[in-house]
Amino acid sequence: MPRDPERNYLKAWRERRRMTQAQLAEAVGTNGAVISLLESGDRRLSDKWLRRLAPVLGTTPGHLLEHHPDDLSAEFLDVWSQIPEEQREQALDVLRTFRKKAAR
Repeated sequence: MPRDPERNYLKAWRERRRMTQAQLAEAVGTNGAVISLLESGDRRLSDKWLRRLAPVLGTTPGHLLEHHPDDLSAEFLDVWSQIPEEQREQALDVLRTFRKKAAR
């Protein structure tokens, strides 16, 4: 009995970044057939895959699983993707201060 494919937003994120399956595959060291299987959910997006794919697509592993890129602010995503990985926690801390002020 075939299993249900695992839903994810990998294809939407790849298309948002205007990449082909072959380009994404090359960037993460695999081939287009594997990317196709990951996008369709026929191959599970493991933690290993999520950590390899997310930085190339300028997003987080969680977003690949839970958020279609059209549901998030394009401007925010573009700015976020340009923040170096080692400075993202600091950027989040700054954003959290706005959330705290709004709650007052």
